[in-house]
Amino acid sequence: MLRLLPLLSAVLVAVPGAAAVAAHASGRAQPSRAACSSSYVAGVIGGEPKCLRAGEFCSPSHAAEYPRYGFSCIGGRLTARTSAPSGGSAGGSRTTVALGRTVLLARTTRTASCRRGALPDRRCSPGAYYGGLTRAVICSPTFRTGTVRNVPQSEKYAVEREYGMPAALYGRTIEIDHIVPLELGGSNNIANLFPEPGVGAASYHVKDRLENRLHDLVCAGTMQLATARRGIAANWEALYRRVFGTAA
Repeated sequence: MLRLLPLLSAVLVAVPGAAAVAAHASGRAQPSRAACSSSYVAGVIGGEPKCLRAGEFCSPSHAAEYPRYGFSCIGGRLTARTSAPSGGSAGGSRTTVALGRTVLLARTTRTASCRRGALPDRRCSPGAYYGGLTRAVICSPTFRTGTVRNVPQSEKYAVEREYGMPAALYGRTIEIDHIVPLELGGSNNIANLFPEPGVGAASYHVKDRLENRLHDLVCAGTMQLATARRGIAANWEALYRRVFGTAA
């Protein structure tokens, strides 16, 4: 019995210490939101900072937490709501952006045997934008393209089949890209999507540079939004030369 006393004393001393640690842990500040690129929305899901974007994987067990950031978690994938929140923090005030109807820049006349190249086949992919995403909306400091992006894998497969490609996951070799970019109010409609190469002078990396520059020009009042949309849909390589003074 006497040999048990030191052990009991150690336990009694350790318990208050453990309680103090638990009390300290319960008083920790909530995790801050992650630093994300402009195409993502920063949030906290399940107590962990996350960068969110439509089409990315999501946790069904935390499905109730995604709507505060403008998403729904359906089938393990994030989808953007048709009315997208345009900023604000969790629990704070948030404005809602009505995307409006999809406006085609030209009529779609073909849905198969589309010509694949550096530029989209305008018979299949004329380009489109959301009527509700005006200059005032896309130039707002709270606007985030991640709240608008919503291209499920099934739609990407449909684009690939239109262009005569086997429906597959191509990784970084191609991107199912928005013709009119989300930065300019582009729609997720299939008429605004085409398979763009991941390497070379006509890659989506080069087009991304043009998209960011056009957004800056539109918001600075140097270029009309309608001009930017129609120009990039008609021939983005020609518009690149016009904007940057050099070939892509």
